[in-house]
Order: sequence, then structure tokens, then C-alpha cells
Amino acid sequence: MILGKALLIRLGSVYLALLLIFLMMDVNARPANMSAHKDKSPNSKEENEILPPDHLNGLKMEMDGHLNKDFHQEVFLGKDLEEFEEDSEPRKNRKKLKDIFSKVDINKDKSVSAKEMQRWIMEKTEEHFQEAVKENKLNFRAVDPDGDGHVAWDEYRIKFLASKGFNEKEVVEKIKNNEELKIDEETQEVLENLKDRWFQADNPPADQLLNEEEFLSFLHPEHSRGMLKFMVKEIVRDLDQDGDKKLTLSEFISLPVGTVENQQAQDIDDDWVRERRKEFQEVIDANHDGIVTEEELEEYMDPMNEYNALNEAKQMIAVADENQNHNLELEEILKYSEYFTGSKLMDYARNVHEEF
Repeated sequence: MILGKALLIRLGSVYLALLLIFLMMDVNARPANMSAHKDKSPNSKEENEILPPDHLNGLKMEMDGHLNKDFHQEVFLGKDLEEFEEDSEPRKNRKKLKDIFSKVDINKDKSVSAKEMQRWIMEKTEEHFQEAVKENKLNFRAVDPDGDGHVAWDEYRIKFLASKGFNEKEVVEKIKNNEELKIDEETQEVLENLKDRWFQADNPPADQLLNEEEFLSFLHPEHSRGMLKFMVKEIVRDLDQDGDKKLTLSEFISLPVGTVENQQAQDIDDDWVRERRKEFQEVIDANHDGIVTEEELEEYMDPMNEYNALNEAKQMIAVADENQNHNLELEEILKYSEYFTGSKLMDYARNVHEEF
């Protein structure tokens, strides 16, 4: 019994020592390029309803200048993207892929050409557009409480601050009485950027009010050529280090912030740089002069650019085209399913003949 008590005491001491070590660790330590967690998730439904999302489905680049890692899946699956979950049954996903393949293969020759893939990419991109329009109707109602079909900047500002945890009634009163709002520096900076975007979305003749269509451009700049230009200017401004309103390769690959603290973080950085260098040199820099202009970046970002869609189709085919015939067969798409759907289909070869 005495021995048992001694053992318990010793184990308790070890536990306390481990706990102390854990508490002394830097809880904010993280690999470079990985976002630190905040107390309040920025992805809460309430905030996302009125805050322009950084990620826009079907666009090759995020609003903050990062490459969209899910782009291939988004333009191949469209609104069916959510159906391909990591824990979903592989057999069901194979059947879904078979259905998609038959839709892409218009001439039914059991092979997908670049032209067929281009047409499919344009269709899926349009699906994302229509989905954004539907969501915008709900978002617009949330910021247009009086239902007059127009939203003033102050109306939006009130709803935005309420979604950030501020007392809505107090904010209304202070704005009404022209009193100063006590806002932290980070929130104030976000508001200033949103205000610039707000007035940019206000089509001429500018009345400082946004209707539903203008509000769509505010949240989804891909729906407006003018707002797409504005987004490109913002990205160039953030990455441009010498102020010439153009991007060199070194500027384009120098976005990550933070210190590399371990080998895993170094690997993340290396992959990030390698991916951006490839995209810059092979895709964005259209004339291969080593410089990306705002015009080149705008063409790259335009989701409805048919030339870009064809280029993308050829790249997607090249990834899985094992027999080098410049087309895709079903077996090739199944084998490279993770690239096209984000879902890895295990034992595809064993099952392919059973199903097809």
C-alpha cells in the first residue's frame, strides 16, 4: 500500500512538471504563413454575411494575394464541391466522378478534350456566380433593415460593428449624434479599407448608396470589371515593394511573414515559394518579360476569360494525361481524383472494372 502511494505521488510530480513545461511554451509559436487563431473566429456566419470574403470560389487568387489552393476543384466540381468530403465513401465518390465525366464528355467518345474541359470550366464558374447572387440577396436584406432597396455606408457600418461584438444601439446613437466611436486599431483599419471598397462599388452617378447589384460588386468584385480592377490594384499595392505598380518575381514570392521556427515550417515556405514562382513564370507573366503588370494580373484574375479557361483546361489535362494523348480518360481522372476533387479514391484500380 505504501509503495502504491509512493508511485502515485511520483506520477503526480511528473504530471505537474509536464504541465509546467507546457504552460511555459510559446502558445503563439507557429510555422511561417500559418494564421494565428483569434478569440473570435473570423468565419462566424454572422460576420461572413456582411464582410467581403477573402476567398472567392472560382478565382485563382485570394483577395490578400495568396493563390487559391482549391481552384482546380472549384472549377471542376462547381456547386458539387461540398459533396466530395474526406470521410465520404470512395465508391460513392467514384460514381459521382463517373457522372461528371459523362457530362464533360459531350461527344461521348469516352475521352475529354481541352475544348470540352474549357466549356465545363466556364459552366462551373457560372455556377459559382449564380450562387453568389443568391447569397447576396440574403446578405443585402441583412444590411437593409428598412427595405428601401438602398444601403448607406452608415447602415452597413452599424451592422458590421454589431457583427464584431459592438453594442448596436450604442453605435447607432453615437453615429446619430456624430460622437466618436471607440474602435480598436485593427477594426478601424478594416473599416477604412471597406469604405474605400464601398465607394468604389458605388456606380456613377455616385449617390453614396448601394443598391443590391452594387452591393454584390462590393462583396464579390469578380461580378464587376471595375471592382476586379480595384481588387487587382489592392493586391499589387500590397505586394509592390518599389512602388512602380508592377510586380517582379522576387516581389511576388516575398509575401509570407513570420519566422521559420522548425523544419516543417521551412518545408511549408519552400513549397509556397515554388508554387508561386511556377504560377508567375508560366501563367501570370503572359509575355514572359519577368514583370507582371496590373493588366496581366487582371486578365489572370478574370474568372470569365475564355482564354484563361482553355489554358486551365490544358494544365488540368496535363496533370493526369499518363498516355500523353492530350485528352483525359475516366481511369486517369480516377487515378488523380485528389487533384480534381480533393478526395483520394483508394483502390480505384481494383474497383474500376467492377463499375465501368
